[in-house]
Amino acid sequence: MLSKSYTNLLDLASGNFPVMGREKRRLPRVMTVAGVISELDDDQANSVTSDVPSSIIVDRIIIVANQLPVKAKRRPDNKGWSFSWDDDSLLLHIKDGLPDDMEVLYVGCLRVEVDSSEQDDVSQLLLDRFKSVPAFLPPDILSKYYHGFCKQHLWPLFHYMLPYSASHGSRFDRSWWEAYVAANKIFSQKVIEVINPDDDFVWIHDYHLMVLPTFLRRRFNRLRMGFFLHSPFPSSEIYRTLPVREEILKALLNADLIGFHTFDYARHFLSCCSRMLGLEYQSKRGYIGLEYYGRTVGIKIMPVGIHMGQIETVLQLADREWRVGELKQQFEGKTVLLGVDDMDIFKGVNLKLLALEEMLKQHPKWQGRAVLVQIANPARGKGKDLEEIQEEIQTSIKRINDKFRQPGYEPIVFIDRSVSLSERTAYYTVAECVVVTAVRDGMNLTPYEYIVSRQGIPGSDCTAESNGQKKSMLVVSEFIGCSPSLSGAIRVNPWNVEATAEALNEAISMADAEKVLRHEKHYKYVSTHDVAYWSRSFFQDLERTCKDHFRRRCWGIGLSFGFRVVALDPNFRKLSMDNIVSSYSKAKNRAILLDYDGTLMPQTSINKVPSPEVISIINTLCGDERNTVFLVSGRGRDSLGRWFSPCEKLGIAAEHGYFLRWSADKEWEVCGQNSDFQWMQIAEPVMKQYTEATDGSYIETKESALVWHHRDADLGFGSCQAKEMLDHLESVLANEPVAVKSGQFIVEVKPQGVSKGLVAEKIFASMAESGRQADFVMCVGDDRSDEDMFEIIGNAMNSGILSSSTEVYACTVGQKPSKAKYYLDDTTEVRTMLQALAEESTPPPSSEI
Repeated sequence: MLSKSYTNLLDLASGNFPVMGREKRRLPRVMTVAGVISELDDDQANSVTSDVPSSIIVDRIIIVANQLPVKAKRRPDNKGWSFSWDDDSLLLHIKDGLPDDMEVLYVGCLRVEVDSSEQDDVSQLLLDRFKSVPAFLPPDILSKYYHGFCKQHLWPLFHYMLPYSASHGSRFDRSWWEAYVAANKIFSQKVIEVINPDDDFVWIHDYHLMVLPTFLRRRFNRLRMGFFLHSPFPSSEIYRTLPVREEILKALLNADLIGFHTFDYARHFLSCCSRMLGLEYQSKRGYIGLEYYGRTVGIKIMPVGIHMGQIETVLQLADREWRVGELKQQFEGKTVLLGVDDMDIFKGVNLKLLALEEMLKQHPKWQGRAVLVQIANPARGKGKDLEEIQEEIQTSIKRINDKFRQPGYEPIVFIDRSVSLSERTAYYTVAECVVVTAVRDGMNLTPYEYIVSRQGIPGSDCTAESNGQKKSMLVVSEFIGCSPSLSGAIRVNPWNVEATAEALNEAISMADAEKVLRHEKHYKYVSTHDVAYWSRSFFQDLERTCKDHFRRRCWGIGLSFGFRVVALDPNFRKLSMDNIVSSYSKAKNRAILLDYDGTLMPQTSINKVPSPEVISIINTLCGDERNTVFLVSGRGRDSLGRWFSPCEKLGIAAEHGYFLRWSADKEWEVCGQNSDFQWMQIAEPVMKQYTEATDGSYIETKESALVWHHRDADLGFGSCQAKEMLDHLESVLANEPVAVKSGQFIVEVKPQGVSKGLVAEKIFASMAESGRQADFVMCVGDDRSDEDMFEIIGNAMNSGILSSSTEVYACTVGQKPSKAKYYLDDTTEVRTMLQALAEESTPPPSSEI
């Protein structure tokens, strides 16, 4: 039976996002605006972007994950359900790092199937007693969403496994993707039922819900939303094989903060954004951010920790102490190596067994002494690959035990069942070394649990060592998320069986003093970087990233998973012709700085020669003695000088200001600090290499710079090549006095200390020194290089080069994020505005005409 909230799956998958059917709904406990109930209505098409602050402020975070941190089981009489908290769930412990007065609400699925007739009662009970909102997925969607797309496509792909053949992994199935989208839509419905968008935070967890941010952002433009990926994120070469790669990337970018366990995972994500979406990240004061349509999407790198209190509580349990004594007796005189892994194809359990076999072969002294206890938690997935690896493991265990068995000794003890945390800590206590040989894993907290268990509880009789000195050893795969944080562990490539075998021998042969030092180092890190530290750090970064949400103006644009929010500063507005003409007419000393391409001349024009109309307007502006007019362009001085030769009083800054001329009767000045261009002999061959490989690209050779253009190349390939070229040039020119920058369809190499901003500063300073401090400044440009001019204006006012009363009109062309305060839509509007100013200008005396 289909859920009432389930609609046409094909519409969802194609991104049309139909209106959901009406169903019984609960109002949130706090309304955003008293009495405005229509915001909860699914039929309302517009996003909720109320500028009215909430009358009641309640700090609350909604944690959304595939599964709720709640256990459910049928009552013995089969009438109703019994619920309890799942103490092993990471989600339950997130609250430890949040502010004490913050309410936590959970949204997710239960691990059991609840009949539709019971769903309303179960929902109400969970909301009242556990502050949890269950998402009930229809069985057909659940199967395709979880066991299909999540477990047989995303999970293997994110762990670097590609379905090269039909018998090796599962090929992409469109119906699975449609179910994934439908499931995410149902999760969004549950969040919308209870959310107060102006006050609540939303924290989404893991790869099961990667398109959920789009559904929520589409409804609430200013929602404060974070996402954390608990699995690895693959390299761009792997990720790009996903047929819905851009849809998922764009959906994730609708979150405000995206978290990863390690820098490698974050780097892969940023590389995908660069190669597939043309987005570049910036690092400011230790924070990494992606500029995405005026919004800064934060990137958080923080490995999750364990819940110290939970483990320390378990360490004091009486049955655990009894189990420790039992295990010490069982393994008396033996050196125990321990493995604790889920049974899946990426944990490298068989590689661990082969390494033990190799160690016993190469170091016979350990035969009869070294025992590997391997705990295999039940598999969460299913499939042919899993069955094959289970059979391989059993075969290896039998062979190794048969080969090295002695009376009272078997080298491998295999525990093929779920083991409680209490029993696990008992095994940790007796283990001399924990071994993790996963070939790819998101985090893996087994080493952390082991370290805390070996530390024990002060005053307890069952600590790891009786002499009071705690010690532990770790052999961990370099491919797991916790590896970078465990600097005292022996890191191995699990595929190299011989090297792993030597690492096992080194670990159990190491002197106790060295083990103690390594243990102390690890314990200090693990005990201070627990789950509370992780959640606190993530939440603080989420607050910081979202601090300007309600200060900006936001628009939702785009269809399907191309939907995104454009965020602009509230002071950013269209330039009023009346206002600028009024200020212009009152001013006595005016500075007018104009870009050329994209400002006076459309970027799409093939003929770049200025029209007679533009020449006439510029001449009129230059003819007013109160005006200092400059053309500030990246173009070369020869073409600009030739094209604007009729404008004798026009100042020209060519090649971004490397060459500067105050008027036609003045000589060109060289403003660059360096006149040695030997670097061109290094850069030009590199650019030629990319030009030959990129159809539609070409090199522009200037006197002071080299520019590679890719406007006419394939959009995706050109952007990709530009990024590669940027990295290549930065590498080969690292010791040269040049700057390598990317711009709008260009990569440019130019001398250091040259920018349009410095030109503007020089013009303002010259006017001030001559007693003509500008009281009117107009600066118009369209691309990244012009942002330097907009930025320098504020600095000039602070330094006194410009007066605080100066009327400033910094204007960008096109409605886009900018440091300018104003915008005009296109070059036509720029010319119209300049014509209006020209008409207000005072013509020169007749003798000068």
